[in-house]
Amino acid sequence: MSVEAPAGFVDAVDGVRITPVDEVGLEQRAALLCTRSVKAASKAAMLDLTIQVMDLTTLEGADTPGRVRALCSRARRPDTTDGSAPPVAAVCVYPEMVPEAATALAGSPVAVASVAGGFPAGLSPLQSRLAEIAWAVAAGADEVDIVLNRSAFLSGCYQKVYDEIVSAKQASGAAHLKVILETGELGAYDQIRRASMLAMAAGADFIKTSTGKLGISATPATALCMAEAIRDMAEQTGRTVGLKLAGGIRTAKQAWHYLVIVGETLGPAWLTPERFRLGASSLLNDVLMQRAKQRDGRYQRREDFSVD
Repeated sequence: MSVEAPAGFVDAVDGVRITPVDEVGLEQRAALLCTRSVKAASKAAMLDLTIQVMDLTTLEGADTPGRVRALCSRARRPDTTDGSAPPVAAVCVYPEMVPEAATALAGSPVAVASVAGGFPAGLSPLQSRLAEIAWAVAAGADEVDIVLNRSAFLSGCYQKVYDEIVSAKQASGAAHLKVILETGELGAYDQIRRASMLAMAAGADFIKTSTGKLGISATPATALCMAEAIRDMAEQTGRTVGLKLAGGIRTAKQAWHYLVIVGETLGPAWLTPERFRLGASSLLNDVLMQRAKQRDGRYQRREDFSVD
């Protein structure tokens, strides 16, 4: 793997070009895509799709087995008053809670996802990170969310970052590997594009915006920047990589903006749980409220739905 010093901000990793980012053009296009409205005839399908691509998440020190079981039950049947609501894509928990989630979700289409590898900083010794990844997978995780080593990346140690992701991919075995870039710490869009390409070249199955632990998380412009990187990877290598957006996505309207950005940039083939995810802890209730409005013609109260 070679990551050359930027010449006019054009890099390459494993022979894949990393194109420069037009910051003004990127932000203008992202803003324009967010003005698109959802037609009434399409709204019901968009609401169901939003549920289907959600990763319901609980990543708190106060998590208990009971809390995880309740979240898994909700993932399988998001609306207890309406059995037509589809299940979510996955439940994401800390490694310690993976066995509980795996038991609760057995026999369902909902995947078990786990943060691992020294989440959220990613600065534990590498062998400890790899052991945690392998443990989570052995305990039943179908997907593993790790964090990019931002310390190494921001120091220009690209080879180290690449090698660590390769090792994480090996440790994850058959589980899908999502690499969290923590875009709020990377700075310029060129850095986000470079980190995206580096993670994908090293074997990431998904690239993800953020841990949700910082004030700056997913934004439309960041989502577009990463989606364009995924498009470049697909065009140059034929390899498809998924996109996960997380942090600060709380309303159905926000979710629709991201669905439009992904659909317009990558095409409808990416609007599936296999290629697109929304990390959510509070989004589901708003989507269910909008869904009930579509069904009954009136809004229900937030308290009519369970609280994550």
